[in-house]
Amino acid sequence: MSSAQILFGVTLIIVLGVAAQWLAWRLHVPSILLLLLFGFLGGPIAGQLQPDALFGELLLPFVSVSVGLILYEEGLSLRLTELPKVGGVVRNLVTTGAFVTWAISTLASAWLFDLPGELAVLLGAILVVTGPTVIQPLLQHIRPSGATGSILKWEGIVIDPVGALLAVLVFEAVSAGELREATAHVLGGVLKTIIVGGGLGVVAAGMLSFALRRYWVPDFLQNAVSLMLVLATFAASNAAQHESGLFAATVMGITLANQRSVDVRHIVEFKENLRVLLISGLFIVLAARLEVSSLLAVSFRGMVLVLLLVAVARPLCVWVSTVRSKLSAKERLFLSAMAPRGIVAAAVASVFAIRLEQIGYE
Repeated sequence: MSSAQILFGVTLIIVLGVAAQWLAWRLHVPSILLLLLFGFLGGPIAGQLQPDALFGELLLPFVSVSVGLILYEEGLSLRLTELPKVGGVVRNLVTTGAFVTWAISTLASAWLFDLPGELAVLLGAILVVTGPTVIQPLLQHIRPSGATGSILKWEGIVIDPVGALLAVLVFEAVSAGELREATAHVLGGVLKTIIVGGGLGVVAAGMLSFALRRYWVPDFLQNAVSLMLVLATFAASNAAQHESGLFAATVMGITLANQRSVDVRHIVEFKENLRVLLISGLFIVLAARLEVSSLLAVSFRGMVLVLLLVAVARPLCVWVSTVRSKLSAKERLFLSAMAPRGIVAAAVASVFAIRLEQIGYE
C-alpha cells in the first residue's frame, strides 16, 4: 500500500471509532454495537478499510499490545478492598467456573462439528475467555447495583490473561502432538506465568511508585514513563514466558492502584482516555476483518453452539461458582446473562487459525 492509502486507513479507523463512541453516547446504547457496525460497514461492506493489508505482520502484535494496555488500565480500576465481598466468587469463576465452561465448550464443539479431540479442546479453551473490552461498556450502560458489577469487572479482567494463556498452552500441546500430556503442560505454564508475569508486574509497579515518590520524574513525563514501563514489562514478560505479558500488565495495574505511597489518579485519567481510543480502534479493525461469506456460512450448528454457551455453560459456571455465596437469585441470574467474548478471544482465534493451517489442519 502507498503512504497515502496507509494514512487514509489509519485516519478512517480513528474517525469511525470515535464517531461510533459519540453516537452511542447520544443514542444511549452500548458503544460496542455501533463499533462493530461501523467496522463492518467500513470493511467488508464498503471495502474502504482493509486491516490485513494496512498493518501486515504488525496487525497481531498491535492487537496484543493494545489489549495489554487495556488490561493495565483496567487493573488500575481494581481495588483490593472489594475482594472481601466478591473475592470468593471471582476466584471460583476464573478457576472452577472456567473449567466448567472449557469442558462444556469442548464437548459441544466436538459433538456439533465432529472436530478431532485436540481441536475441540483448543476451541473450548479459547471460549473460556470473556473480556473487559466488552463487559465494561455494558456495565457503564447498565450500571448494576450490589456486588454484581464488581464481580463481573474482576472476572472479565482476570480471566483474559488466564484464558489466553490456557489457550496458548493447549495449542502448544496440540501442535506438538502431546495432548495426553496437556494437563501437566498447562499447569506448568500457568505456574511459570504467575511467577514471571506476576513478579515483573509487581517490580515494575514498585519502580514507578518509587520514582514518583522520590520526584525523579517530572509531572509532564509521568504518563509517558508509565506507558513506557508497562510496554517494557509486557515485552519482557512475553520474552521470558510465552503470552505472560497480559498477566504482567494486569498485575502491574492492580499493584499500582492499591499502593498508598503516591497518588496515581492523573495516570488513571490518562489511561482511561487512552483506553477509549484503543477499544474504538480494536473493534473497528477486528470487525473490518470479517467477511460477508464467513457470516453467511454460520450454520444452524454454529447457532446451537452459541445457545449452549449462553443457556447452559454460563449458567452452570455461575451456579457452581456461587453455590455457597450470599448472592440472591436475581444477582445470579444477572451474572448468568453476562459472558460476552471480546478482543482477546477474537485475537487468539485469528492467530491459531493461521498457525493450524501452517501445521496441516484444514
